[in-house]
Amino acid sequence: MSKETKQEEVQEVVLNTPVLDASANANVAPESFDWESFESGLNEEDRKEKAELEQMYDTTLEDLHENEVFKGQVVRITDKEAIVDINFKSEGVISLNEFRYNSDLKVGDIVEVMVDQREDKNGQLILSHKKARTLNAWDAVNKAHDSQEIVNGYIKARTKGGMIVDVFGIEAFLPGSQIDVKPIRDYEQFVGKTMEFKVVKINPEFKNVVVSHKALIEADIEVQKKEIVAQLEKGQVLEGEVKNITSYGVFVDLGGVDGLIHITDLSWSRINHPSEILEDGQKINVVILDFDEDKSRIQLGIKQLEAHPWDALDANIKVGDKVKGKVVVLADYGAFVEVAPGVEGLIHVSEMSWSTHLRSAQDFVKVGDEVEAVVLTLDREERKMSLGIKQLTPDPWTDITTKYPVGSTHKGKVRNFTNFGVFVELEEGVDGLIYISDLSWTKKIKHPSEFCAVDDILDVVVLELDVEARRLSLGHKQLTENPWDKYEAKYAVGTVHTGVAVDVFDKGATVQFEDADVEAFAPARTLEKEDGSRIKKGDETSFKVIEFNKEFRRVVVSHTATFREEEVKAEKSSNNNNNNSSNTIETSTLGDIDELAALKKKMEEGGN
Repeated sequence: MSKETKQEEVQEVVLNTPVLDASANANVAPESFDWESFESGLNEEDRKEKAELEQMYDTTLEDLHENEVFKGQVVRITDKEAIVDINFKSEGVISLNEFRYNSDLKVGDIVEVMVDQREDKNGQLILSHKKARTLNAWDAVNKAHDSQEIVNGYIKARTKGGMIVDVFGIEAFLPGSQIDVKPIRDYEQFVGKTMEFKVVKINPEFKNVVVSHKALIEADIEVQKKEIVAQLEKGQVLEGEVKNITSYGVFVDLGGVDGLIHITDLSWSRINHPSEILEDGQKINVVILDFDEDKSRIQLGIKQLEAHPWDALDANIKVGDKVKGKVVVLADYGAFVEVAPGVEGLIHVSEMSWSTHLRSAQDFVKVGDEVEAVVLTLDREERKMSLGIKQLTPDPWTDITTKYPVGSTHKGKVRNFTNFGVFVELEEGVDGLIYISDLSWTKKIKHPSEFCAVDDILDVVVLELDVEARRLSLGHKQLTENPWDKYEAKYAVGTVHTGVAVDVFDKGATVQFEDADVEAFAPARTLEKEDGSRIKKGDETSFKVIEFNKEFRRVVVSHTATFREEEVKAEKSSNNNNNNSSNTIETSTLGDIDELAALKKKMEEGGN
């Protein structure tokens, strides 16, 4: 509606209104009428005051920026809200949920607030205390981070990998590794506690804050560490606390400086794990054994605080005495026996049994066994002792000549082979050797395993005895008569026997006689028959012995000689006129016979 229209309506009203005070209005023209007083119902002075108030309100409203923090006073508290006066046209409202951290909130308290909503549907000013705290908190957190200031924080809850801490109203993350310099096993013990922290990291983009309590401890420790390190000396005894136990040793906190006690420096006695002696958190006295130039690696010891056990060893113990102890360590070469706390002796495997067949120490004893032994050597200065178990029983070689005289027969167990013979155990500690040539009168044996097996029981006869060298020579074939003694007469040179050519080859033939032990060799030139043909494999005919050697069990025969006398004479003449030729023939014949034997064996195997 225009001003002119309003004036026309008002003029019409005025003209139609009875004049109460004619003197006052008689001379007032419509155009000079006080329209503002009429519209507002206020006189000029009142209107001026209203204008001033409106200006103040507009100015105040412009000052209420939503990102600005104000201070206000709590004027009233209801069941759900706090009414706060911030010197605005109306009081603001804040939900009591934002004051959960402050259970002591009361009327009259000054609190920081921010405008959350200028007017709700009811025209009410909505304020936020939480936003104000958060904004101020970020300023405080950034300042603390830049200045490395120590801040207080309330540990609210446990979370994955650490704890949630309230710092200035901001939820910060405290990694588990940053709680203490020592490993933490029970995180729940810190929930609900207020502690000092250092802000170590801020991520503005993701609004993340990381705090550390360990950093404060390390700073204090670093000061202490410098003081302690400056005073360290070898041989110095200090008190420390067990910080960490590993399989190889124990780390000890000396008050800001860590030292290591190697497992070998924990006890004079052998231990399997340091936890057998110490436990986490235990207070102990240690001695400084060594450290590097910058003293960053400190070697500590505990056992050095006690006298060495060898110094306390009974002075009356001497070589030859019997001692008792417990097996603490086993190796293939022997066993270590603790005969007194921290004093060990070695029983070499060779001293565990009189048997010459060395075995592993595990075959005789095991860890934890209580054993009795004899002191063999004792060196107190070098702190070494050797022991023996076999010495507790008589040496079987003491009366060896009585038990095993030459010519006596016994039974023994095959222990092992060599290329040249068989070792046979007659009793523990008494072994003898049967040379391969003494196994059989008739069999040609290339390796003893062809004749017997390990653990077989063999009948033997004592052939030789050397007490000083502790050696026995045994025989097996000597238990039976040598068949070649009778063969020497039966197959004398010139005698004729019927035999079968079991194999024929380029150099001659193998001939088998009625005695299975006797195989003869017939050279190729002696295989011609009287009709000019040659003997073939399987032919049975007569052969004349032209050479017999009992020592080498060799027989050479000829078929041709049975019908040609001059062949025999020629053979004899050849042997008499050339001494070396006999050696050549002998060597050749020996080789031929060996080859025949091999062929025969191969043939027999093929037949099977």
